[in-house]
Order: sequence, then structure tokens, then C-alpha cells
Amino acid sequence: MDLGLTGKVAFVAASTGGLGLAVAQALAAEGAKVAITGRRRERAEHVAASLPGAVAVAADLGTPEGVAAAVEQVEKLLGPIDIAVLNGPGPKPGAAAALGADELASAFDLLVRPHHALVSRVLPGMRERRWGRILAVGSSGVTAPLPNLAISNTGRAALAGYLKTLAAEVALDAVTVNLLLPGRIATDRVAELDAAAAKRRGISLDDVQLESRKTIPARRYGQPEEFGAAAAFLCSAVASYVTGVALRCDGGLIRSL
Repeated sequence: MDLGLTGKVAFVAASTGGLGLAVAQALAAEGAKVAITGRRRERAEHVAASLPGAVAVAADLGTPEGVAAAVEQVEKLLGPIDIAVLNGPGPKPGAAAALGADELASAFDLLVRPHHALVSRVLPGMRERRWGRILAVGSSGVTAPLPNLAISNTGRAALAGYLKTLAAEVALDAVTVNLLLPGRIATDRVAELDAAAAKRRGISLDDVQLESRKTIPARRYGQPEEFGAAAAFLCSAVASYVTGVALRCDGGLIRSL
């Protein structure tokens, strides 16, 4: 199937590793011109060199000023942005009962504000050209809040509410807005969470991972390229009638529909 992505310009936030890299690789394989973004210039340049038509943009996407500078660079190098993939680091683990006011505010600052800044920069052009894809890399915690991830659960749910509202507002302009929710995908971030769980519970990392696999009907962690393939579809021309959706890529981990 031709996904209709050849020549499309894709801004993939935090794409030097993990799920962001998996999405960038999938989009590049489909012919998109991808901007690899990250704070470490050398790492961004290394990744971009491995992908056809990709460019590296070193930027701090945690601030509106950093987002504005990055978008300006991408548009200068590649042209108007057709696809924006919202992605970034997750917050530290923690229980809801121990959540302080500052930590609660950090959920918004880390998981909503930077993504809103990126959307605000690229959306007007998408609407004017009547073609655009906004895709947020979320978490299955949007559907079923995950234990000991109170900050993440709070911030990601807020982002999902904003994006679902936005999807209805821009549908007539042929701009789709979706979320892709990973379950246990074999990334450094998941390995970090597993290690933290092992330390907290006083058991081995192998035991934590075995327990996790038992909760997944597929009985395994997902591979980054599987997540990337789902993302490429949601960003594609053939997915033009799919909007306002939170699609889970989790091997059946969340048992609700």
C-alpha cells in the first residue's frame, strides 16, 4: 500500500532515540522528509545521516522559544511542515498520594505546554494548505491509569483532552489529530521503569519483566518498529478519515475496547 507520504515534511519531536526514532524511521522509509530533533546535535546528526532525506535539528523543545526556533529551522531546510509528531521524555515515577503541588504543575509543563507550542506553530499552515497530520505519542495510561505513574497519568490525560477537542475543530480543514498509545515497548524508557520497579519492590529485573509479560496477551514486549509502522499509517494520506482517535499499540495489555 502506498501511504502517500513521499515528499511530506515531518517534524518528529525527540527523535534521536526510543519511540520517536522508531516513528522517524518509519516515516523516512515511506518517503517523507524527516526532521530529527533532539538536544544533542551530534546524536541528531548521526541519526539523520542514516535516513534518506532527513535533516538534524538540535533544539530544546521544552520551551516555547525552543519550539519556535526548531520549527523555523525545519521550514528553512525542508519547507512547510505537513506532519507533527508530539513526543518527549516521560516524568519520574511516583504515587498519586505523594504528589505535591509543584509535581502536579510539572505534569502540565512537561506533557502539555511544549506540545501545545508545537501545534500552535504548525497548525495554521496545515489548515491553509488543507493537509496536515498531528500525532501524539502517548501512553496506555490515557485509557487506564498506570500504577505509580501519577504525573504521567495526569499530564497525558490533559493532553489527550486537548487533542480530542482540537480534532473536531480542524477536521473540515483536512487536518487529522490522533494519539498512539504504547504499552510495553522495548525501549530504554521501559527498561528504566522496569529497573525502578525492581528496586522499589526488592526483586530482580528478570522477575519484573516476566510479570509484565504475563499481563500482556501477546506475552511479549512490543518492538519499536511495530509502533513506528502504526504511527506511519496514522500520519498517512490513506488515514484521512481517522481523526480524534487514541489507538493502542500494546499487544492487548489494556482489556477495554
